[in-house]
Amino acid sequence: MKVPRYQNCSRAWALPEAVCTKPIKDKKSLFIKILHRYDEAAVEKAADLLSDPEIEDGLQRIDKLFASILTAVKDNDHRGCLLCSAAAGPAHEDEEIAETVHELLAKMKSAFEVALKQSGQHSKISDEKISQLADLLLTQYVGLRILSRSQASVETLKRSIASLMLLLTAQIK
Repeated sequence: MKVPRYQNCSRAWALPEAVCTKPIKDKKSLFIKILHRYDEAAVEKAADLLSDPEIEDGLQRIDKLFASILTAVKDNDHRGCLLCSAAAGPAHEDEEIAETVHELLAKMKSAFEVALKQSGQHSKISDEKISQLADLLLTQYVGLRILSRSQASVETLKRSIASLMLLLTAQIK
């Protein structure tokens, strides 16, 4: 039995069926709603991991988040990240979408800052350097998620993540 398209929409984006069965007058508004749903489903989950008190060291949380990219690709999941794909595409073409994307990326950056501040190695460096490192982590995360969507090899992703972790564990003064 073939699943009706609105049910596919409802399942994929966790939207009520009513949203998916109405004629779409404004695709941009629907996309922004989908991004906010993605925030609840994925961005908040990543932010929760990066601030998880069960994992004492923030650097371990960061490593675990990046390792989840490898795990997904190894499991043949090349969907990437809707937020990251939106940053690379639709945000370029529309200010309102760009505003939503930047809001969600700022949430990820803040979560990286929390993890860095709770890292034994980074807890004593300045807020400015924490912010710079969080920017680095955010750009690497977005890039790696887009690379995973492009079906980059596991080895390429693994080397990139290992290099990033080497940079993070270098002595910062």
